[in-house]
Amino acid sequence: MKKLFGVILISLLWVNFAFAGGTANEAKSLVEKAGAYIKAEGKEKAFAEFSNPSGKFVDRDLYIFIVEFNGLTLAHGGNAKLVGKNMLELKDADGEFFIKKFIEVAKTKGTGWVDYKWVNPVTKKIEPKSTYIQKVDEYFLGCGIYK
Repeated sequence: MKKLFGVILISLLWVNFAFAGGTANEAKSLVEKAGAYIKAEGKEKAFAEFSNPSGKFVDRDLYIFIVEFNGLTLAHGGNAKLVGKNMLELKDADGEFFIKKFIEVAKTKGTGWVDYKWVNPVTKKIEPKSTYIQKVDEYFLGCGIYK
């Protein structure tokens, strides 16, 4: 019985670890790594890699996305169908234009965090989310975490 309990406990801990969401430090690090990758490999190769759901810029619930300042999505590791779509008028659960906030942070600060509310694909519930933004040329990179 103790052995069975131990196996169950280890299994539960592994499942919790395996499906744990990314941290703020991990999201920021992934964005910085993506910025360096663009410089090293060029936009075309980088954007393709960022949109690859099994690529090196997707880790658990962390992924890179890129949006131009006009709202056009250039790459998206969480949903490649969003590439080519304009997201400028997208609102969060509270009716906030969070893409516009991303653009404002990128243009005025260069980097920073933006808080908003979004549906967590794992829990299917609206949850607080925070995305780290980094300006590159006339677009920005982003990676978000659920709080």
